[in-house]
Amino acid sequence: MLNPHSNEDLKQTEPDLFLFMASAVHDMKNSLTLMHHTVETLLKDTHYQSNPAFPQISHMLFETDRLNHKLIQMLAIYKKVGTRAYPYDPQMISLPDFAMAVAAHHGLLLDARHIRLDVAVPHDLSWIFDEDVVLGVINHAVNNAIRHTKDRIGLTIREVNGMLEMRVDDNGDGMPESMLAMPQAIRSGVNFATGSSGLGLYFSHQAAIMHRHAGRCGDIALANGGLYGGGGFMLHLP
Repeated sequence: MLNPHSNEDLKQTEPDLFLFMASAVHDMKNSLTLMHHTVETLLKDTHYQSNPAFPQISHMLFETDRLNHKLIQMLAIYKKVGTRAYPYDPQMISLPDFAMAVAAHHGLLLDARHIRLDVAVPHDLSWIFDEDVVLGVINHAVNNAIRHTKDRIGLTIREVNGMLEMRVDDNGDGMPESMLAMPQAIRSGVNFATGSSGLGLYFSHQAAIMHRHAGRCGDIALANGGLYGGGGFMLHLP
């Protein structure tokens, strides 16, 4: 028996996988919002602030807020474009304001863990880039530094050889050699022993090369030593 529907008809009636993904993301966002409000209410209780678990609960609040922001961002992108293409939107950004946004985002967790964040950025420095994309890269780098530092992190933003450099340093034990080998680190897959998906560096690399100007494109780099003797992450934008 012949199928009365053409291939084109079948394609048009097939469920959109991205719609199902967006629905799942929305459900996760609602659950995280509920968890975030619960933890936030708990931390506002002055009696609880002397509890030994206060730093860990503060970290939980930070992570739920970070995840919720990312899920909202994903939903906004899906609603805005309805396609697989990311809506790349470079704008002139004030770097002092950008640095303040990074510091504010991590403030609660830094205070709870007694970690000092040093920020160095020229007061008149501005640059053209996609703020949401780059903010995600730098927040990810600072979050990693928080996990590995002893008690100090540096965020340095400056112009170097016609490129914008954003650098995140810590005073931890440094990065393993496997991470310092950038091409292999970017291509690495899931490591079930460490829980690393390998996607952090991959997405940061993709965010960097998305930015192009005058025949140059962005890049990322990793190094040990740096400002405080620990690990260092660098993002360069043209």
